[in-house]
Amino acid sequence: MRKTYTPATAALGVEEALRLLEGRWKLIILFHLFDGKVQRYSDLEKLIPGISQKMLAQQLRQLEADGIVARKLYPQVPPKVEYRLTEWGQALCPALDAMLQWAEQREALLSKDVPDGKTIV
Repeated sequence: MRKTYTPATAALGVEEALRLLEGRWKLIILFHLFDGKVQRYSDLEKLIPGISQKMLAQQLRQLEADGIVARKLYPQVPPKVEYRLTEWGQALCPALDAMLQWAEQREALLSKDVPDGKTIV
């Protein structure tokens, strides 16, 4: 059964959800893991230019602790670590896609000219 929200509890719930995605690199990491992709730690390092090893590890740990990313460690030398989205993490893809479409609507509005020649802001 779906939870019933008031404006205040709905706003709080959205804030909590957005807090899970805070961090300069989390969304980039997530987009590299969407569509069921499994990425090794070293591959993520290569795919995300500018991220330090420390920051990548920290962001992945936070995503794992929040239940968005699953980590699999293979007992070998050197260690092999793979990351994938959990089922709940993969369910985030349509929500982020909807946000992209929402942002595109704003861009379309900004590019429209109103009759007096001014741009809508």
